[in-house]
Amino acid sequence: MTKQIVISALTFGAIILGTNSVQAQNTTATTTVNITLSDVISIDNGSTAIGNNVDFVYTTAADYNSDQTVTKANSLKVTSTKNFNVKVKAGGSNFISGSNSIPVNVLTIKAAASAGTMGGTKTAVVLSTVDQNLVTNAPLGSSLTLNLDYLIPASKSSSADILGKPAGTYTQTVTYTATAL
Repeated sequence: MTKQIVISALTFGAIILGTNSVQAQNTTATTTVNITLSDVISIDNGSTAIGNNVDFVYTTAADYNSDQTVTKANSLKVTSTKNFNVKVKAGGSNFISGSNSIPVNVLTIKAAASAGTMGGTKTAVVLSTVDQNLVTNAPLGSSLTLNLDYLIPASKSSSADILGKPAGTYTQTVTYTATAL
């Protein structure tokens, strides 16, 4: 019986001491956070060069005898994770109206006076079917804008390139390509 009393006393003591002792608990936790990046270069929605027109209208003698410029704000809106170039080219060698044509080199494309937020070196380009640098070494960034001037100089509109052509709307596509460096 003494043995049972000792066992009971030890059990009772263990229960009492066990309820008063501090149990080991986790006081810190760690986790791993991953950020996975991919290179991106994009001509973003909101670029007026996507699906819009640039319209030149010649209705008077003064129109043919003067420079005409059409400025397009936000022509290009580019997001790039690296520095980049922007190139431009025509989809064909002529503006076409039925069987009639005007050479694409009547059109010059250049950064507008208020060029936007896109950096880099900007060059005026006489349009052709060959990719030409419009902007070189533009710094990386998000939603960088480029405002463009489309210019037909009087020297072209008052020459045989345009004079003597039948009335009509002459059309050609212009393609811009942004390429990471």
